Amino acid sequence: MQDLKEFKLIDGLFTAEEATQVLTALINYKIDYHNREDFSNHIRFNKNPEHSNKRIAQLVESKDLLQSLLNKAIDGKLNFKIDGTIKITVEA
Repeated sequence: MQDLKEFKLIDGLFTAEEATQVLTALINYKIDYHNREDFSNHIRFNKNPEHSNKRIAQLVESKDLLQSLLNKAIDGKLNFKIDGTIKITVEA
C-alpha cells in the first residue's frame, strides 16, 4: 500500500537575492545534515559514508549551478517563481 502526500515548501515570486538566500539555505542545510549523519554513523557504527559523500557532491554541484544562474539574474534584476513541493510516499 502506498500513500502519497504533498506539501508546499516554497511557493512564490522572489527577487534573485531572495531566491539566493532561500535556496542556498535549503541546500546548505541538506549538506550539513549529510555531514552530521555521516560523522555520526561513522563514529557510532563504523558505516561507510559513500552514500552521504555522493549526495553531498550532488548538492554542492547543484548549489554551484544555482549560484551561477542566480548571479546572472541579479545583474539583470530578474525575478524567480519558485514552486517547491515535497512528495512523501508511505510504503508498507
